[in-house]
Amino acid sequence: MATSLFPTTLYSSEEYVESAGAILFKNISKRQVCILRKIKSSEWLLPKGRRNCGESRHEAALREAREETGYPCRLLPVTIKTRAPIQEAEGDCPDIARQVVSAEEPFCLSVRQMGMRNVKLIWWYIAVVDGDRGEVEEQFEAEFVDYEVAMEKLTFQSDRDIVKMAVNIVGSSYPES
Repeated sequence: MATSLFPTTLYSSEEYVESAGAILFKNISKRQVCILRKIKSSEWLLPKGRRNCGESRHEAALREAREETGYPCRLLPVTIKTRAPIQEAEGDCPDIARQVVSAEEPFCLSVRQMGMRNVKLIWWYIAVVDGDRGEVEEQFEAEFVDYEVAMEKLTFQSDRDIVKMAVNIVGSSYPES
Protein backbone atom coordinates (compact mmCIF):
# COMPACT_ATOMS: atom_id res chain seq x y z
CA MET A 1 0.00 0.00 0.00
CA ALA A 2 1.46 3.37 -1.04
CA THR A 3 1.58 6.35 1.29
CA SER A 4 1.98 9.99 0.43
CA LEU A 5 5.18 11.84 1.20
CA PHE A 6 3.08 14.77 2.34
CA PRO A 7 0.62 14.70 5.24
CA THR A 8 -3.05 14.87 4.32
CA THR A 9 -5.87 15.93 6.63
CA LEU A 10 -9.42 15.03 5.67
CA TYR A 11 -12.38 17.13 6.82
CA SER A 12 -15.97 16.10 6.30
CA SER A 13 -18.43 18.79 5.20
CA GLU A 14 -19.59 19.24 8.80
CA GLU A 15 -16.04 20.05 9.93
CA TYR A 16 -15.25 22.99 7.64
CA VAL A 17 -16.88 26.18 6.53
CA GLU A 18 -15.97 27.91 3.32
CA SER A 19 -15.92 31.70 3.30
CA ALA A 20 -14.88 34.37 0.84
CA GLY A 21 -13.85 37.98 1.17
CA ALA A 22 -12.70 40.90 -0.91
CA ILE A 23 -10.17 43.64 -0.55
CA LEU A 24 -12.33 46.41 -1.93
CA PHE A 25 -10.61 49.35 -3.63
CA LYS A 26 -12.42 52.64 -4.26
CA ASN A 27 -10.53 52.93 -7.54
CA ILE A 28 -7.20 51.67 -8.77
CA SER A 29 -5.51 55.07 -8.92
CA LYS A 30 -5.38 55.34 -5.13
CA ARG A 31 -4.32 52.92 -2.43
CA GLN A 32 -7.61 53.27 -0.60
CA VAL A 33 -9.25 50.11 0.73
CA CYS A 34 -12.53 49.55 2.52
CA ILE A 35 -12.39 48.36 6.11
CA LEU A 36 -15.21 47.60 8.51
CA ARG A 37 -15.75 48.49 12.11
CA LYS A 38 -17.85 45.86 13.86
CA ILE A 39 -20.01 48.10 16.03
CA LYS A 40 -20.53 45.64 18.91
CA SER A 41 -16.84 44.87 19.47
CA SER A 42 -15.15 47.89 17.80
CA GLU A 43 -12.91 45.48 15.87
CA TRP A 44 -11.66 46.64 12.48
CA LEU A 45 -12.08 43.89 9.89
CA LEU A 46 -12.22 43.08 6.18
CA PRO A 47 -15.48 42.23 4.41
CA LYS A 48 -15.98 38.46 4.25
CA GLY A 49 -18.51 35.79 5.06
CA ARG A 50 -19.72 32.27 4.51
CA ARG A 51 -20.40 30.90 1.05
CA ASN A 52 -23.97 29.75 0.52
CA CYS A 53 -24.74 26.32 -0.93
CA GLY A 54 -24.70 26.53 -4.73
CA GLU A 55 -22.86 29.88 -4.73
CA SER A 56 -19.43 30.21 -6.32
CA ARG A 57 -16.55 31.51 -4.25
CA HIS A 58 -16.21 34.74 -6.19
CA GLU A 59 -19.97 35.36 -6.03
CA ALA A 60 -19.81 34.92 -2.26
CA ALA A 61 -16.91 37.39 -2.00
CA LEU A 62 -18.76 40.04 -4.04
CA ARG A 63 -22.04 39.47 -2.19
CA GLU A 64 -20.44 39.67 1.24
CA ALA A 65 -18.53 42.83 0.28
CA ARG A 66 -21.76 44.44 -0.96
CA GLU A 67 -23.78 43.40 2.10
CA GLU A 68 -21.18 44.52 4.62
CA THR A 69 -19.96 47.73 2.92
CA GLY A 70 -23.01 48.79 0.91
CA TYR A 71 -20.92 49.06 -2.27
CA PRO A 72 -21.67 46.99 -5.35
CA CYS A 73 -18.37 45.76 -6.71
CA ARG A 74 -16.75 43.65 -9.38
CA LEU A 75 -13.60 41.58 -9.45
CA LEU A 76 -10.53 43.55 -10.51
CA PRO A 77 -8.42 41.67 -13.07
CA VAL A 78 -4.85 41.54 -11.73
CA THR A 79 -1.55 39.89 -12.52
CA ILE A 80 -0.75 37.13 -10.03
CA LYS A 81 1.32 34.00 -9.78
CA THR A 82 -0.83 30.90 -9.41
CA ARG A 83 -0.47 27.16 -9.60
CA ALA A 84 -3.91 26.86 -11.20
CA PRO A 85 -3.70 25.57 -14.79
CA ILE A 86 -4.34 28.08 -17.54
CA GLN A 87 -7.68 27.24 -19.14
CA GLU A 88 -6.34 27.30 -22.70
CA ALA A 89 -3.38 25.04 -21.87
CA GLU A 90 -3.29 21.90 -23.96
CA GLY A 91 -1.97 18.64 -22.60
CA ASP A 92 -0.46 18.15 -19.17
CA CYS A 93 0.09 21.40 -17.31
CA PRO A 94 2.91 21.17 -14.74
CA ASP A 95 2.01 22.00 -11.14
CA ILE A 96 4.19 25.10 -10.83
CA ALA A 97 3.46 28.75 -10.14
CA ARG A 98 3.10 30.79 -13.30
CA GLN A 99 2.23 34.43 -13.87
CA VAL A 100 -1.29 35.04 -15.14
CA VAL A 101 -2.38 38.42 -16.48
CA SER A 102 -5.95 39.65 -15.92
CA ALA A 103 -6.69 36.94 -13.37
CA GLU A 104 -9.93 37.13 -11.40
CA GLU A 105 -8.89 34.30 -9.11
CA PRO A 106 -8.35 34.29 -5.36
CA PHE A 107 -4.96 35.78 -4.54
CA CYS A 108 -4.84 34.31 -1.03
CA LEU A 109 -6.38 31.56 1.11
CA SER A 110 -6.64 31.85 4.89
CA VAL A 111 -7.05 28.64 6.86
CA ARG A 112 -8.27 29.25 10.40
CA GLN A 113 -8.38 26.45 12.96
CA MET A 114 -11.75 26.53 14.75
CA GLY A 115 -11.32 24.00 17.52
CA MET A 116 -9.83 20.55 17.37
CA ARG A 117 -11.45 19.31 14.14
CA ASN A 118 -13.05 22.33 12.52
CA VAL A 119 -11.52 24.76 10.03
CA LYS A 120 -12.61 27.92 8.26
CA LEU A 121 -11.30 28.42 4.70
CA ILE A 122 -11.39 32.02 3.50
CA TRP A 123 -10.76 32.68 -0.20
CA TRP A 124 -9.61 36.29 -0.82
CA TYR A 125 -10.30 38.29 -3.98
CA ILE A 126 -9.46 41.80 -5.17
CA ALA A 127 -12.44 43.95 -6.12
CA VAL A 128 -13.25 47.52 -7.09
CA VAL A 129 -16.37 49.61 -6.46
CA ASP A 130 -18.84 49.37 -9.33
CA GLY A 131 -21.77 51.63 -8.49
CA ASP A 132 -23.41 53.80 -5.87
CA ARG A 133 -23.53 52.83 -2.23
CA GLY A 134 -26.63 51.08 -0.95
CA GLU A 135 -27.68 49.68 2.40
CA VAL A 136 -25.14 48.29 4.88
CA GLU A 137 -25.69 45.52 7.43
CA GLU A 138 -26.51 47.16 10.77
CA GLN A 139 -23.63 45.50 12.59
CA PHE A 140 -20.95 47.26 10.52
CA GLU A 141 -19.68 50.72 9.63
CA ALA A 142 -17.61 50.78 6.46
CA GLU A 143 -15.07 53.37 5.38
CA PHE A 144 -12.41 53.78 2.74
CA VAL A 145 -9.01 54.60 4.18
CA ASP A 146 -5.51 54.97 2.81
CA TYR A 147 -3.34 51.88 2.99
CA GLU A 148 -1.27 53.26 5.89
CA VAL A 149 -4.42 53.98 7.93
CA ALA A 150 -5.73 50.47 7.25
CA MET A 151 -2.45 49.06 8.56
CA GLU A 152 -2.94 51.00 11.80
CA LYS A 153 -6.65 50.31 12.28
CA LEU A 154 -7.11 46.66 11.32
CA THR A 155 -7.41 44.58 14.49
CA PHE A 156 -5.79 41.37 13.25
CA GLN A 157 -2.31 40.89 11.80
CA SER A 158 -3.61 38.41 9.22
CA ASP A 159 -5.95 41.13 7.84
CA ARG A 160 -3.03 43.57 7.62
CA ASP A 161 -0.98 40.92 5.78
CA ILE A 162 -3.82 40.30 3.31
CA VAL A 163 -4.29 44.03 2.60
CA LYS A 164 -0.53 44.43 2.08
CA MET A 165 -0.55 41.57 -0.44
CA ALA A 166 -3.55 43.05 -2.29
CA VAL A 167 -2.08 46.57 -2.43
CA ASN A 168 1.19 45.20 -3.81
CA ILE A 169 -0.65 43.12 -6.42
CA VAL A 170 -2.78 46.08 -7.56
CA GLY A 171 0.30 48.34 -7.62
CA SER A 172 2.24 45.95 -9.83
CA SER A 173 -0.79 45.16 -12.03
CA TYR A 174 -1.61 48.86 -12.61
CA PRO A 175 1.74 50.69 -12.18
CA GLU A 176 0.70 53.90 -13.94
CA SER A 177 -2.56 54.40 -12.10
